[in-house]
Amino acid sequence: MQEKRLVLASGSPRRKELLAGLGLSFEVIVSDVDETIEPGIDPREVVQALAYRKAKAVANSLSHGLVIGADTIVVCDGLILGKPVDEEDAKRMLSKLSGRAHMVYTGVAFVEAGGGREALDVRGTEVCMKELSPELIARYVATGDPMDKAGAYGIQGAAATFIPEIHGDYFNVVGLPVSLVADHLIEFGYQIFATPQGR
Repeated sequence: MQEKRLVLASGSPRRKELLAGLGLSFEVIVSDVDETIEPGIDPREVVQALAYRKAKAVANSLSHGLVIGADTIVVCDGLILGKPVDEEDAKRMLSKLSGRAHMVYTGVAFVEAGGGREALDVRGTEVCMKELSPELIARYVATGDPMDKAGAYGIQGAAATFIPEIHGDYFNVVGLPVSLVADHLIEFGYQIFATPQGR
């Protein structure tokens, strides 16, 4: 009965893997939208706006289906840390996060193509990072792992060794708050685990 079209508006392999875990058939269409946001906006509003911008852009190109957009940011001292622009930027971000707690916000947006329903939501997780030496930061940055990740680290990779504890949703830090997404998909009429993933 699962004939409804579902689209993920993200090229992130992590989001794709997490969404696949819900046992839903979906396709990936990457949105190419401007991600600049006016300064001074609340981080929770920022991620929701960016997620909506991505989902809406893809939905506008389709005749039907539900599009999911997502955006993740790291916030420390009120400053939003997105993806680093180069290795030096990554080192600066990790030095700022070293030995401190920070917040990770992921905004999600659901847009039905063809002018249907829409929904926005956001989830926040507090992440505590160990004290990192400049040498360790340099070695981690040299792996290339931080370069495509908000805040210059990925909790699911080598940087897991930097994180002694979190408060909140782990998957939110990875890039997709799975339980929150599942709740919304059910509201939109999708059956979770309708397409079992064989192993």
